[in-house]
Amino acid sequence: MVQIRRVAESDVDTVVQLVHDLAAYEKAPAECRLDGEKLRTALFGETPAVFGHVAEADGEIVGFMVWFLNFSTWRGVHGIYLEDLYVRPEMRGSGLGKKLLATLADECVRQGYARLEWSVLDWNPATGFYKSLGAVPMDEWTVYRLTDSALEKLAKSA
Repeated sequence: MVQIRRVAESDVDTVVQLVHDLAAYEKAPAECRLDGEKLRTALFGETPAVFGHVAEADGEIVGFMVWFLNFSTWRGVHGIYLEDLYVRPEMRGSGLGKKLLATLADECVRQGYARLEWSVLDWNPATGFYKSLGAVPMDEWTVYRLTDSALEKLAKSA
C-alpha cells in the first residue's frame, strides 16, 4: 500500500538522497549541492518557504516532491511551482507519479490557487504522461536562469 504524506523532519536525509538520485537521472549530478542542513532549514526553519510530500510503500520512502508557492499577477492568486518530483525507478509505472501530482492538484484546489506548474527536460519520457493528465507545455516561454558568477556580477551592478 502506498501512502502520500507531508514530509517530516525525520525524512530529510532520505529526501536529500532522492534529490541526488534525480540529479544523476537528469545527467547533472555535480550541480546538486543539497545537503540535509539546507533542506531541513528550507522545510522546517523559522520561515519555511518550501514544502514537500513523500510517497511511502511498505514503510519505505519511494518518491517525493518539493514545491513552493508562486504568484500569478494575471490571476491575482497564488499557484504552486513543483520544483522536483521523483519516483524510484522500480516504482515507475505504478501510478505513484499520478498520485503525487493529484495530491498537489488537490492542495491547489483546496487553497484556491490558480495553477500548478513545473519544468521538464525535453528528453524526459514523462512528458507524454504529463500531457495525458491535461498538462500543457508552455512552448512559447523560455526559462532563463542566473547562477554563480553571472548572478554575482549582476548583483554587483545594483
